[in-house]
Order: sequence, then structure tokens, then C-alpha cells
Amino acid sequence: EAKLKRYAERYNIPHIYTDYNEMMAKEDLDCVSVTTWNAAHKGATIAALRGGANVLCEKPLCINREEIEKILAAEARSTAQLGVVLQNRYNPANIYAKEQLGEDKATGGYATMIWNRNENYYAQAAWRGTKDMEGGGVLINQALHTLDLLQYFCGEPDQVVASVNNLTLKNVINVEDTASALYSGKANFTFFATNGSNVDFQPEVMLYTKDGYMRILGNYVLHNNMLKHFDTTKTVYGKGCYGTGHGQLLAHFYECVEKGEKFPIDGREGSKVIKMILAAYESNGDKVDV
Repeated sequence: EAKLKRYAERYNIPHIYTDYNEMMAKEDLDCVSVTTWNAAHKGATIAALRGGANVLCEKPLCINREEIEKILAAEARSTAQLGVVLQNRYNPANIYAKEQLGEDKATGGYATMIWNRNENYYAQAAWRGTKDMEGGGVLINQALHTLDLLQYFCGEPDQVVASVNNLTLKNVINVEDTASALYSGKANFTFFATNGSNVDFQPEVMLYTKDGYMRILGNYVLHNNMLKHFDTTKTVYGKGCYGTGHGQLLAHFYECVEKGEKFPIDGREGSKVIKMILAAYESNGDKVDV
């Protein structure tokens, strides 16, 4: 509440609440942006949808399979829209890759996300690094965006064999800092992610297509031996390795709400990568269904 009051003063916000159910009962809201810790996404999202407010939910949409079904049911009953923040789809290099694929899917791919999240990062908030509040570690909190791109380009897989480990933060967190996964079925791709690096590198995505390949690294795409460089003047909200998609996604969501158009990353679309992550957690080295 103390933090909330400071922001209310700074931005001249007339009414503040520490209970979203009270807020929904008292306010006539057009949109609700859910930016809480992960485990609270489901409750806040469903409450807003039931109240008729459009919802833009930060990733992850939720942290278990039961929550997915409840959110999708609330979305189906609501007259409002649900959007999920998967902003890497709006980075220029990824937009280009999707356009080049057209209606096709990549025939195979891999991706890596190698970042640094140290003890100081986890000390900043009590929910970080906890299974019950974060839902997991590097897979569900940092690597989700890059993994989502793989299924966005290649399609949804049927099965996965995965391994998750805590290699560098055993006395700090009780979730994984490193994960590797082999996804297969209608789509086939490989994924590796770690928070154990000493620095943050740009995530990398490699795609094999019916006419060659595309290698995506930040604002660059190497497409069949032709290097393409995309606009770097847009604002980056956060670290450079996040890309520039946040502003574009936010603008598109509110434009869709204003015009009554369908926002493309809805509950079902946002839940695809959650199912892939939950299956990876369930795998423990065995092949399991996504």
C-alpha cells in the first residue's frame, strides 16, 4: 500500500485499491492491466473479465493447467477481450520472419536464451524464485518469450523430453535456472535456456524453411545468406535484449479494444507456451504429451 500511495502521488491517481475485487465493484473500467506476480494473474484476470473489463495480462498467463481452463472459460463467458503480453512477436525481425513464412510453418528450429539472474535479482521480491508464486524459474519467467517464438514459427508440438536444473543458485531459489527441451510431433524444435550466464546475450532463433533458413538475433536476420538489419531507434523498455515489442503490443491491444477488433494474442494463444512449459516441468527426462 505504501508503494501504491507513492505512485498515486506521482501520477495524480485519484483512487487506489489493495483489493482488485473492491476496485472492480466500485469502478467502471474499460481495461485492466495485470502486472502482479505470476500466481496472482489468474484471479485478477478472471475478476476483470467477469466485471466486463478488457484485460491485458502480463506473461505468464497462469502457472498450471487448471488455471488455463478457468481463464479460458471466463474469457468465453465475457463480453470483454483478453490479451496476453508476448511482445517479442512485435519485434521487427520477428515480424519479418513471420511474414516470410506466410501461411507455412518452419520445418524445424532451435532457440537459445542465455541471461544472467543473480542473487541480487531474486532478493528484490519475495515471489521470485519460488514454485508457488512464480510457477517455476527460467522457463516460465524469462525464457517463455523465446520459446513462444519457436511455436509461433514452427507450430505447436505434441510431445517433449526435457530436463530442468538449478546449477548456480542452489542456496538462493528452489526452482530451475537452466533448462533444455526437445519438442516433437507436428512441430520439431530444440530449446536451451539458462540464467546462469555472467552477462545477458541476445536470444537466438534458427529456423529451417521450405526454401532455406532464417537466423534471428536481435535486430538482425540472416535469411539464406542475406543479412537484414531492422530499425533500432524505437524505445526499449528494460534491457536491450528484450527488444522493442512492448510499445507496439500495447498500442495494438488498445487499438483493437477501441475499434472493437479481435486482438490476436488471446487466452488460447497465450496458453500455448504455458502448456509447453508445464509439460517440460513434468517430463523429468521422459517423453510426455504437451
